[in-house]
Amino acid sequence: MDWTRQTRFSDPGRHHDRLAALRGDVAVIGAVVRNLTVHYRASGIDFPPSRLAEIDTRWVSRMLDLDHERFGGAPLDTPRSIEQRLVGCCRDAALLTVAALRVHGVPARSRVGFAGYLVPNFHVDHVIAEYHDGSRWIGMDPGVDLSDVPLTPAGLHTAAQTWRAMRRGEIDPSTYGVGPGHEIGGPWLILDYLTRELAHRMGDELLLWDLFGEGIPYSRMEWSELPAELPDDLTHLDEIADLLIAADAGDDAAEQKLAARYAEDSRIHPGATVFCASPRGARYAVELASVNQEAD
Repeated sequence: MDWTRQTRFSDPGRHHDRLAALRGDVAVIGAVVRNLTVHYRASGIDFPPSRLAEIDTRWVSRMLDLDHERFGGAPLDTPRSIEQRLVGCCRDAALLTVAALRVHGVPARSRVGFAGYLVPNFHVDHVIAEYHDGSRWIGMDPGVDLSDVPLTPAGLHTAAQTWRAMRRGEIDPSTYGVGPGHEIGGPWLILDYLTRELAHRMGDELLLWDLFGEGIPYSRMEWSELPAELPDDLTHLDEIADLLIAADAGDDAAEQKLAARYAEDSRIHPGATVFCASPRGARYAVELASVNQEAD
């Protein structure tokens, strides 16, 4: 896969030149992304509903549209007040970083998993950016200005690594989720993030609350309504986790098998429509093609 090519989600559209005007330095791009975004929860700001709706912005082109409208097209490194930045989450910061790096010809992708460095003794659901420096892939967390994040339990425990560890009984899945004491977490979230990690790797960098494939039957349930146990037959997900881990180790055949499985198996990829179960309380179906066309 050519990681310098934009996807339909990362494509900045008419804002390409605004990203190109930035210095193509990883640290500079990370600082700019922090200047553009604010976390909808971690900031502690009580955003009104009209602003909170920004967390459902899937497309980098639309994110930059919102910034352009709000700041009159000012250069992206011009300081923005924290209250006026784009309201989003780690996925949005990572995807903006990936988009900017790709504009500068740097291979980049988003990685989905659970961070072991944000909350003591807990793994928080998280997305970081990863870029290739010519010799290896390097993780970076633009949201907290952290470079060289390892793909380990102490760094980002990828969803595939977490899934495998859970299936082997090596971790306590209750310590993986949105945060300590939050109901969203555990085996169901690890399952969901495994398919989301695959989607992001295949260029479908969906929102963290976009449900697709075999998640659709559960899309209108509240978290407390999910079955107590995961389904019995999960061998296809074990295989996906193994392939993701092998691909990370440089196995090209595994990368090709992942692409083939993703294209063929409707249980693990989004179709024309996903279901958004937004943390702002909105639940609705989204036609990806029409939204993308609208954003462009």
